[in-house]
Formats: sequence, C-alpha cells, structure tokens
Amino acid sequence: MSESSSLLNRMLDKVEKVGNKLPDPAVMFFGLLVIVWVFSFLLSGVQFDAVHPLTGEDVEVNNLLSGAAMADFLANMVNTFMSFAPLGVVLVAMLGVGVAERSGFINVAIKLMLNVTPKLMLTPVLILIAIVSHTAVDAGYVLVIPLGGVIFYAAGRHPLAGIAAAFAGVSGGFSANFVPSAIDPLIQGFTESSAQILDPSIQLNPLNNYYFTAMSSVIVVLVGWYLTDRVIEPRLSNTPIDGDQEDMPALDDVTPRDRKAFYLGVLTMVLGLVALFFAANAENTPLADSTGELASFSAPLMQMIVPLIFLLFILPGIVHGYVSGNFASSQDVIGAMTKSMEDMAYYMVMAFFCALFIKAFGDSNLGILLSVKGATFLSSLQLSGGVTMVGIILLVAFINLFVGSASAKWALISPIFVPMLMQLGYSPDLTQAAYRVGDSTSNIITPLLPYFPLVVLYCQRYVKGTGIGSLVALMLPFTVSLLVLWSAFLVIYWMLGIPLGIQANYMYPAG
Repeated sequence: MSESSSLLNRMLDKVEKVGNKLPDPAVMFFGLLVIVWVFSFLLSGVQFDAVHPLTGEDVEVNNLLSGAAMADFLANMVNTFMSFAPLGVVLVAMLGVGVAERSGFINVAIKLMLNVTPKLMLTPVLILIAIVSHTAVDAGYVLVIPLGGVIFYAAGRHPLAGIAAAFAGVSGGFSANFVPSAIDPLIQGFTESSAQILDPSIQLNPLNNYYFTAMSSVIVVLVGWYLTDRVIEPRLSNTPIDGDQEDMPALDDVTPRDRKAFYLGVLTMVLGLVALFFAANAENTPLADSTGELASFSAPLMQMIVPLIFLLFILPGIVHGYVSGNFASSQDVIGAMTKSMEDMAYYMVMAFFCALFIKAFGDSNLGILLSVKGATFLSSLQLSGGVTMVGIILLVAFINLFVGSASAKWALISPIFVPMLMQLGYSPDLTQAAYRVGDSTSNIITPLLPYFPLVVLYCQRYVKGTGIGSLVALMLPFTVSLLVLWSAFLVIYWMLGIPLGIQANYMYPAG
C-alpha cells in the first residue's frame, strides 16, 4: 500500500512540477487567445465535412485575424469583459460575504459547527454541502469552496484539503444532487428536442435523471471522503501554510458576546428567508416565470440568486459586527466590502483575459468543430451498450477541457448521440445520464473552467506558491477516481434496470 502511495505521490509531484511551469493564469489565457487566433487563420479555409446539428449547415472555422473580426473584437472588448458571467457572480456575492466574514459572523458559525460535528464526519459533511450548493446555481464556487479552507484550518487540518474536498463536491460532482435544480430541466430540454428528431411524440420528464443523480451523491461523497482523508491530506502534510496570518480564521474560543451577536445575525437571516418564502408562495408572485414556475432559469427568483446571497450575508454580517463590537460605524462595513474587493483584484485581471479567450474560442467555431467531430467519430465505432456509454463519458470529459458550458456542449452533441442511440435501443434518459457524468468529472482539472483561477486564488490565501499545476495535481485523483467509479456505477445501474428518474423510461430495451 505504501509503495502504491509513494508512486501516486511521485506522479502527482511531476504533474504539479510541470503544471507550475506554466505561465501565470492571466498570461496563459492571453497565450491561448493568440493560439486561437492563429488556428482560426490557418483552418478558416479548410472543409471539415462536419454539419452543425442545430442549424444543419457545414461547420466552418471563422478567421479571427481578418480586419472585420479584429475590429469587432476591439470594439466589443469592454462588453466581453463586463458580460463575463462569473465576474458579476463573484464580485456581488463577495461584497456580502466579505462583510459577513470580517464581522466575525462566518468564523463564529464555523467554530460552533465544529463543536457539534464529529471530526470524522467533517469531510463528508463539507462535500455534501458542496453538492447541495448546486441548487443555488454557482453559489458553491463563491461560498462553499473558500469556506472549505476556513473550516479545515479552524479544525487544525490542512486548508487546501478542505478546498479540494469542497471543489470536488461543487464542480466534480456537478451532476450529483438529491435536490432538484434548474440545470435539470435545461439539460432535459435539449435531450427531448434531440429525441423528437427520431420520435416526435416522445416526452421526457425534467427529473428524468433524478434517481440516478441522487444516488450518485453517495458515490461522490464516499469517493471524496476517502481521497481527501487518505490521499490528499497526507500528501499535503509537508506543504507549509505561509499565507497572510491576518486573513487566517482565528482559533480562539467563542465569547458570550460573540455568541449573542451570532444568534442575532442568524435570526436576521432566518427572518429574511421567511420573508422570501412567503413572497415566493404568494398568489401571482412576481418571483415566478410566466407559467408560474419558480425553479426555471427564466424565473426572477432564479435570476436573483446572487443578489439574495449578497443580502443574506451582508445583513447578518452587519448585525453581528455591531453587536460583537467588531464594527463601530458604517465606515467599518464599507471597509470590509472594500477589503473583499481588494482580495479580488488578481481574479479580475485573470477574468479579463479569460473572458477574451472564451469569447474568441466561441466565435472561431473551434469548440463546435471539436464537439461535432468527436461525437461523429464515437458514433462511427458502433460499440456495445456499456462500452458506448463509457465512450460518451470519456469523450464528454475530454471536450469539457475546452468547452466548459454544460448546456452548450449538450446542445451540440445531443442531436447526434440521442437519436443514434435510440436506434440502437438505448433510452434518451440513459444517454443524458452518461453525458452528465462526463460533464462533471473533468471540471476540476481544466484551467479553462471560468472559476478555476478563483480556486487557485483561494489556495494562495494559505499557500502562496500555489499555481495551476498545484491545483491540477491536487484534484487529479478526484477526476480519475470519479471517472472510473461513477462510470461503472452508471453501467451497473443501467444493467440492473433501475429507473434513472421520474417517468424515465426504458421504452427502448435496457440491454
């Protein structure tokens, strides 16, 4: 066992060493932008015999070095940066979280939680919370992952292990959740449309993968628990914590005044949630979409998740700060918000170049070409059922390294896979489940994930030398283990004929 652990550590050390030789993330994204420009120029006149599954038109690479393309790129540079989705999510949420953190509210909450949570259960509880955070869209990236480091540090454990566990739950286990979320009907919509290419009468339930994703939560928690405690944390034992001490959570006891301030802060948060509940359930509530749904992507309630995070943290933070004595005036509140933005300065620089790269990559059609060609190649192999599902998982995991959006990828490749596999006797529900496994597992090792640089920043709070290679090496065991075990779980689940979700069907033979 010790020999295998030593071999694993040597492999991960090499990954870390090679990865950390990469340039700074901001420089890397600029370099990738240049590479996209060059390849768009070289491939712009090539015929690839690839058809866009949505438009039916031939896929052509757009030359981004043409005069018109460069003029458009420069003219829209500001809009490209400002419309970069993760940027607003992170900054607005961090304004509220920064007040809650610097008032002492979050630290007291963590200390009280540690008093009632057995040390053995700390890791699985953290991963479970990370999985549930999917319900609030991207809240896990700005709340749960940094709290993972704070919680582990406060418990006397290595904070990077906590960040890794939370990252694995939030992003690596993105398709595992026992609480339905808005991503379910979004993915199902593409699956249904693709299935109707072959069978116009078919209808799928938005929760057609619910049973599978709920049971997958157990797989992700168990795999993450074992790897964090038995692989990741022992590997970090020789990694010194050298971050700024003033940003570290205090390990002193909770005073009676802090406890009183905390409970008043929690009361403020609860009252806010109660008010939100009644507003959401009122007749003709403005928080629902035009059909009365609260959980759809178009519903105002789902659109205001980030502002709600801001309010549900800043209000308890202000109450806690004044009652505990950590805040003496409004200047302290503004100072806390200002400090949280100062901490985000490096992320904003990385986000600028990341936004430009992602925009160029999409405009070039290179991502579409990669997705369509990969799907066409896999379909041409005509593999058996179980092997085909594993092939879809591996292909999606690879494409996910370049095209991060779950819905964008599935919109491109579902019209190829779903009808093809229906003709071979496989349910659209099963194909969708395979896609969701592949889409989740490689999130945590691709620097092209929009939130990846942010996680690097969280790590640098504790270990200043953390780079891209460090984080990839930290998360690689999670990716490999989840790819193997989650894929095997899906194949066994399918072969046993267990329903994948609500009204999920095996109208086509299960195998």
